[in-house]
Formats: sequence, C-alpha cells, structure tokens
Amino acid sequence: MSNAPSPAVERGAEGLAPVEAATETLVALRRGEDPDPYLSALAAYDESDLRPLRADRDRALAFWVNLYNAGTQLLLERREGLYDSPLRFLRFFRADAVTVAGHGLSLDEIEQGILRGCRSKYGFGYLPRFPRSFERRYAIDPDPRVHFALNCGAESCPAIRAYDPDAIDDQLDMATGSYLQGTVEYDPQADRVRLPQLFLWYYGDFGGHGGIRRLLREHGVVPADASPALRFSSWNWAKAKGKYADPDGSE
Repeated sequence: MSNAPSPAVERGAEGLAPVEAATETLVALRRGEDPDPYLSALAAYDESDLRPLRADRDRALAFWVNLYNAGTQLLLERREGLYDSPLRFLRFFRADAVTVAGHGLSLDEIEQGILRGCRSKYGFGYLPRFPRSFERRYAIDPDPRVHFALNCGAESCPAIRAYDPDAIDDQLDMATGSYLQGTVEYDPQADRVRLPQLFLWYYGDFGGHGGIRRLLREHGVVPADASPALRFSSWNWAKAKGKYADPDGSE
C-alpha cells in the first residue's frame, strides 16, 4: 500500500459500496488515517445496501474478512484494555467492534456467526452456534482458508492483507501458503508435523486429520506421499498491533 491518499479519501466515503467501505476502513487504519468517515458509512447502510453480500460469496468473503481485521485494529487502538484483560475472551471478542447497517457486531459474531456459518468456537469446530438473526442472514459456508486471513491481535495470528473480491480465491491461497510455510514444522525422520493451535481449535473446519494433511500436501509443507502424525504448538497471545503484510504480500 502506498502513502498517497486513496481515491475514496479524495472523493469522500459517501456513496461507497459496502465492500469498498470495508476495504477503505482497513486501508485508512494501515496508513494511520482517520477511518471514521468509512465507519459512519458502514453504520448508515440499510440491509438493502447489503443485499449483494448475500448473493455474491466472493464479495461477502472480502467484506467480512476486511471488516474483521479492521475491527480488531480499531479495538486495539481505541479499547486496548479489553485485550489486556484477564477476561479477554469475554471482553475483547464480544465487544462491539464495528457497526454495519445499524447493528453493532463483535469479532465473534463476524467470525463464528458469519464467516464460519454459525459454528461455535468451542467443540473443535463441530458444535453449532446460536446466532442473532443478523448473523444467520449473512452466514457463509465455511472456507477453512479464512483462518489464515483473520487477525485477532495476537503474535501468532496471520498478517493482515486487504482482500479484493475479484481476486480473493488466489489471495486466500497465497495467505494460506505463506502462513503454513512460516509456522509448520515437519520432521521427516519421525514423520511428525507440528502445527499452530488454530488447527486444533477448528479441527472440524479443516476436515479432521485427513483434511489437515491434504491441506499441508497441497501447499508443499509436507511431501505429497506423507501422512504424518499431528502435534499442535501453543498459541502466542502477546499483543501484536498493526501486523500488516508488506505491499508485495510478504509477511
């Protein structure tokens, strides 16, 4: 991302489509600019403005992923104490992070309710979530690659990118490959692989052991004929505000 003002800043937030407003919120935060005009636009939409998100999966993925990552950075900037609290999992992840069409949304509501198709963050990805009606209306069938795009503020999280609906499939593949290459450790002698703990938390999203191994093979982090034993590393919850990918996509 360059330091030049974005086109949306020059023309103002009024009239932006939802996907643009979510992207520009994230871009403004990345540049240290004021995101409030875009946040106001997001809050002022009505649900007819959001209709394209229910009809176009790629637009929905880009919108909600960018909005989640923007929401994380907003909370870290404006309500940092929530992350530092011993009750982080109640206070930080359940606090209103952004407002869309008049609905205050938490990180949990965006991730578990919408991006994971109303699944609980408990139960290793197999238990349902009991969502609000807004979450149900916008829920998306889960795509496990989303886990490598969402940043909740922890050191172990993936780097933040701005996702484009016209390129999101390739971008999610790139984010997945980059994160796996940087975090997965394969021991060929023991035929064992050590993975970030999110694979355990969302075990069902990845399709269990078989699905995880397929993903690792597809991205070249284990040999094509390997079926290694899985081990899970602890998650580093140290706060890592502003963990953006470099403009060339590297972390």
